[in-house]
Amino acid sequence: MKRALVTGGSGSIGSAICRELAKQGLHVIVHTHRHRATAEALTGEIKQAGGSANIVSFDVTDGEAAQRALAETLEAGPIQVLVNNAGIHDDAPMAGMKAEQWTHVLAVSLHGFFNVTQPLLLPMMGTRWGRIITISSISAILGNRGQTNYAAAKAGIHGASKSLALEVASRGVTVNVVAPGIIESRMVEQIFKPEMIETLVPMKRAGTPEEVAHLVGFLASEKAGYISGQVIGVSGGLA
Repeated sequence: MKRALVTGGSGSIGSAICRELAKQGLHVIVHTHRHRATAEALTGEIKQAGGSANIVSFDVTDGEAAQRALAETLEAGPIQVLVNNAGIHDDAPMAGMKAEQWTHVLAVSLHGFFNVTQPLLLPMMGTRWGRIITISSISAILGNRGQTNYAAAKAGIHGASKSLALEVASRGVTVNVVAPGIIESRMVEQIFKPEMIETLVPMKRAGTPEEVAHLVGFLASEKAGYISGQVIGVSGGLA
């Protein structure tokens, strides 16, 4: 059984991805940092549905903590599917943005990408089969007011993923990015009124976490073996 790690696995998109990968028969390792109870509920749900899952907990911005936790996880075997989903936003116009807002958002998305991906590469490459999928945002493509930090972090992942795709292609490992647009969540409900979504999104609705998860599931499958170095939007035609 192939093993998959999903960072930020307890969030709305992360949990949908975990369920999708479990349905495909992968053992899912649900990463969490501050929401262990939610992660435990999710792993219980996956197991009850006949799937296989466990939890790993660490701060993706802490390189040493990530190394320790991943080394322990790798004792059970290589991870062949990695979904870098952990990310935060802390919005403000750049003229009023504090330095810690800039650095923390970059640390979670961009440094987290390195801290989690790098330790898993050699074991994954050794199997000559792997899938690395990172969740970005349409903000990295279009930009968004108040999100210079978030857009910078996610755009950095685009460049890193395209470069990494070239480095690992000969070992049967693909590297891709999924860039969601406006996806249903509590945060989106607070920020976007239905009429605003109708104006912004050509499909006139928000996407669902499951629609993001379906694409991730495909990119993690055998069928996507010749797709690598791509940034694919899930945005209802927004970009």
